[in-house]
Amino acid sequence: MSTTLAGPPGACCWSGVKHTGTPVGRVESIGGLNTYISAPSAVVTRSCILFFADVYGPLFINNQLLQDYFASCGFLVLGPDYFFGDAIPNHPPDRDRQAWINSARAPAIEVIPKWLDAVKGLYGTESMKYCAVGYCFGASFVMDLAADGFVVAGALAHPAFLDEIHFEKLTRPLLLSCPEDDHTFPHEARRRAEDIMVRNKSTYHFQVFSGVKHGFAVRGNPDVPQERWSKEESARGIKEWFTRFAE
Repeated sequence: MSTTLAGPPGACCWSGVKHTGTPVGRVESIGGLNTYISAPSAVVTRSCILFFADVYGPLFINNQLLQDYFASCGFLVLGPDYFFGDAIPNHPPDRDRQAWINSARAPAIEVIPKWLDAVKGLYGTESMKYCAVGYCFGASFVMDLAADGFVVAGALAHPAFLDEIHFEKLTRPLLLSCPEDDHTFPHEARRRAEDIMVRNKSTYHFQVFSGVKHGFAVRGNPDVPQERWSKEESARGIKEWFTRFAE
């Protein structure tokens, strides 16, 4: 059995700062899943980011604004709601979230292949270059796509649900955006992942941010300068990584 490097989401995944802004994307059904779609304005794009959200889901405003940012940089962005409307923002205060996370993963894993087939049917595979970014819960979906070659590049931010085998199977360039202190993907596990990628001569890049914790790339506090800069630099770095390989 492959050794776990990034564990499941925990208590710190249920908190964070809700951001303000006006989302500009739309929600449509793709492959039976409500999908947040954010497209660049007045630009015909041949690059698409598949956005695999954290436990707050792609329709949470922070994630919508993040997807809109990537779209403003010239990417078509597609964020599937693999929580089927049952993400953290829709939970009552007394919800047993650990039980929920344990039950949410299997349906998400089951539905994503159908969703990907629908995406390919709508947007094609000949001229469209796909990238994928995964936050926390979404990380393993990116690693699967970066193993089978469907994407030209992948990126993770404070990942969960990763084993050594994910890094052993990696065939595409990977960026990892990490807080210095992350209970889900701790320093020792991060170094082990790096050792595997070094040994396999993978193409990879780490961003490691001090002064922030798990969830910073989505739910960091914009009123705290270090958290705001880290969140924005994470997104900018991911955008530049995808631009490098998708153009």
